[in-house]
Order: sequence, then structure tokens, then C-alpha cells
Amino acid sequence: MSLPYVGPEDVAGRLTWSAVVDALEAGHRLPRARIGDTLLERGGDALLSRSAWIDGLGLGVKSATVMPGNAAAGLPTVQAAMLVFSDATATPEAVLDGTMVTDWKTAADSLLGARLLARPESRRLVVIGAGRVAETLARGYAELFPALEEIAICNRSPARAQTLVAALAADGLPARHETDMAAAVAAADIVSTATMSRAPVLPGAWVGPGAHVDLVGGFTPEMREADDDLVRRARLFVDCRETALDHVGDVLLPRLSGIVAADAEIADLYDLVAGGAARRDPAEITLFKNAGGAHLDLMTARAILALRKSGP
Repeated sequence: MSLPYVGPEDVAGRLTWSAVVDALEAGHRLPRARIGDTLLERGGDALLSRSAWIDGLGLGVKSATVMPGNAAAGLPTVQAAMLVFSDATATPEAVLDGTMVTDWKTAADSLLGARLLARPESRRLVVIGAGRVAETLARGYAELFPALEEIAICNRSPARAQTLVAALAADGLPARHETDMAAAVAAADIVSTATMSRAPVLPGAWVGPGAHVDLVGGFTPEMREADDDLVRRARLFVDCRETALDHVGDVLLPRLSGIVAADAEIADLYDLVAGGAARRDPAEITLFKNAGGAHLDLMTARAILALRKSGP
């Protein structure tokens, strides 16, 4: 059996954020996914595999290797691939570039949360961070929220922030570098954090009424981007309870400290898409934690494969 390999070049210039977000929304109308993770380690090297099974979409396994020693040989330290199986017979269908899937999935996850929670007339976006994820978020928000008049990039490295601003501006996006993060956040309709910080970078006191806050960067139980004050002031949502509640610091630590009650009902994307939860009023601060999950990878992979099958 020869499986097709799908890489970025197969969808370049054709895949849109709207299409991927639509695919994620449709995927959340199907039965809740069954998901599981497996981690193998050898010294400082690691293999992480994330699996999902969704009735109606099939099965998917995304595996990523982390090999720090590769840098010395000029090779990538992180490499990934995703295998997709059919729904009815579990026949292998395709292998996809794992980094491509992750890039589209990560931002689209946040974008779906924002489409369901942020005020549609939002005009000011602040992105905290200036790496690969920050760029995809800025581009995705610009497409999903056409009323945006300003994209402020805040980063501890001014040079990296300016590089990202230049890349966005070159494509006609209203990006600028902002050094006064407190002032930028106070005026923002949407704030998206994409950092690797272990300590909060976003104080709740900075966030204005009605803002939507999107936490993307923290992915371990020790990492946090929002402080306790923001959690107290906001209404908390997550993308997936199974991946967020006990696994990422922005949700786990406030639950352990009692700021969020252990038995609190925290709505996720399944609830939001079903209409069981929503923003309650224009002044409410909504706080969305993007924790990821293999089911989101599978939904994204299906969007990519559908576009590839549709032809050039």
C-alpha cells in the first residue's frame, strides 16, 4: 500500500483559516472524541503520540519526536507526522506533515473559541509573543475578524516583535509594535498570549470590560500566562475538558488553589458549539484556554485532505 503524503505545498495559497475553523466547528457537532496520549523517553529525547477516534471522521495519530542533539547536525530538533485512518474500515488513508497540522490546528482552536465568545465587532487585537504561533494567530484573527483595525504585537524582544510586524504589514495587515503592554491590553477587544512563560505575563488588572482573552502558550501543569486576578474577574472556558482541566497550569493551578472551585462547571468547545454556553453580556470578560488535543488535529487533517481532494 502506497499512502499519499500531504505537505504545506499541497494546500499553499488555498487553505483558509475560515475553512479550518468551520471544520473544527463541524467536528464538535459529532459525538465527543475518544483521545489518548503516549510519551516515550530516552534520556533527553522523546516521542509523543496523540491519538483520536471520532465517529464520522475516523482515526488519527500524530507523532512528534524531540531530539535536541539534532541541532549539532543541522537537523530539526522537532519532527512530526500524522497518520489518518478511514471511519468505516480504519484503512490508512494518508500521512500528513505534522508541523503543518499543528500550525493550522493551534490557531484555529483559538479562533473557534473567539468566534463563539468574542464580540464580533472587535477592532483591537493584542498578541503577546512574536514566534511562529503568534504569527499564525495574528493572521487568523485578521481573517476571522475583518473589522480589526489594529494588531498590536508585544514581546520582550523588540527585535523579534518588529520582525513579525514587518512580515504582517507586508501582507497588508494593520500590525504595529507596542512597548506599553499594559496600555495596549487595556484598549484591546481581544488579547491572545503565545509565550513559553512559566509565570503569568497577563495581569487581570490590565484587561478591560468585555474583552476576550485567549491563552495559547502554556502546555504543562507548571506554565501560566494569566494571573489569579484575571481568573477571578473572567468567565473561564476551555477547548476540551479532558486535555485542559488537569494538565495545563492556567486551569489546573487556579483549581488547586481554590480560585476556581474543583467542581465548577467549565464549558468547552463541545458545549459552546451546541449552544449550551455563551457570552452572557457585552461587559463580561471571557477567558479561553487553548490546551489542544488529538481530536483537533484530526478535524484539521480532515479539512486539509478535503481541500487536497478537491483539486488545484
